[in-house]
Parts: sequence; C-alpha cells; structure tokens
Amino acid sequence: MTAKPIGTHFSRNWLLAVFTLVAFALLIKLSYWQWQRAEQKQTQLEQLQSAEQQGPVQWTHLASVPAEQQDGLMVQGKAVWLKPAVWLLDNQLIQGKAGYDVVIPVLVSNQGPAVLVNLGWVAAPQSRDVLPELRIPESFELMALLRTELKGFRVGQNLEDTGLWPQRMQQVEPAELAKVLGQELAPVLLYQQQSPYLYHYQAVVMPPEKHRAYALQWLLLAVAVVVIGWFMSKKEL
Repeated sequence: MTAKPIGTHFSRNWLLAVFTLVAFALLIKLSYWQWQRAEQKQTQLEQLQSAEQQGPVQWTHLASVPAEQQDGLMVQGKAVWLKPAVWLLDNQLIQGKAGYDVVIPVLVSNQGPAVLVNLGWVAAPQSRDVLPELRIPESFELMALLRTELKGFRVGQNLEDTGLWPQRMQQVEPAELAKVLGQELAPVLLYQQQSPYLYHYQAVVMPPEKHRAYALQWLLLAVAVVVIGWFMSKKEL
C-alpha cells in the first residue's frame, strides 16, 4: 500500500472543511431567511384578519387611524376619477391568460391627495400593439382594500409613456406616477372590490406554512452537508 504525502492529505482536508463551512453557512442563512419570511407573512395575515373584523373605515376617518395600523383596512367613500389618466399594470396572468390590471388615480371624498385604485384585471388583446378598450366610471362608491406596503421588482424602464392614455407600466410606483399626473399621489394602493373588471388580488401569495417548510428543507440540507463532509474527511485518501 502506497502512503499519500501528509501535506496532500492535510490540504485536501482543509479544502473540504472550508467548502463544508461555506455551504453550511449559506444553507443556514437561507433557512433563517425563509423562517423570517414566515413570521412576516404570519404577522401580515393577523393584521389583515384584524382589519377585516373591524369592518370598513370611512375615508374621512382614516387619518384618525395610526399609520402602522392602516395596512389591510377596508375603506369606503366616494371616488372621482381624475380622467383621462389610466395605467395598465403589465404581465398579469389569470389562469394562464395574459392581461393587465387597470389602475386609475382618484380623489376620495374630496379629502387629501389623490390615490391610486386598482380596478381589477382585463384580458390583453392578441396583438401587443393593441391595448384593451376600457370603460372607466367617472365616479363610484369606493369599497377597497388599502395596502401601504408596495413592493415589487422590475428591470429597466417602468412606464411606456406614449403621451396617450392608457399607458403600460411594470409596477405601481406612486412617486413616479405623480410626476406624470402632475399631482400628488398618496404612497398607497387601493384594491376596489366591485368594478367592471376582475378582482383577483391576493394579499399573501405564499402562506407562512410553505415558508416554514422551505426553512426546514434548507436546514436539513445544511445538516446533510456537515454529515457528508465529516464522512469524506474520515475516508482514506
């Protein structure tokens, strides 16, 4: 039996240890991140449930609600469309069919800055060069879910500003849309419950349980990496 040089044995074990530690740290970090996401989703669901139990809040009374408790409230009031502004939120798939969410700016009960309202989904025409024909009510009774947490991801330009309405956009960014509108917009988004278009909004797409399952999966992989690394270090080189 030919003995391997001690230096080679040590070098290989050292590289294996470094790789194992790096992989373990990365997997633990992923597990912890998923667990944090689960806690955030759980808190969000509890807040939405609490808001639902409170019933709708009049828009004129919204200022009396602490800002940290407004997310998830159902609000109502008289909404007046600031025509002709209409934005089409792109890349909205419903049952595999492409379409847009129709977003308009409104004044509610003649109080405060203008606010954006998502009226729901409309199917996209077959040609990308054609936009859907829209029927927007000039005024309507607002009964909408209020979201103050607006998060999204986009690559490149957000708006397709053609100088005509409606205009496509990649995500709702009130500060940017306010510049186009030439009027202040509140940093929130309302999801109207009843409109000519399809309501499909889900406050939480992935439930906390699924995040916890992913967290456990990453944790088990981290343990497996350590076990495999230990066995490989004991293997005769």
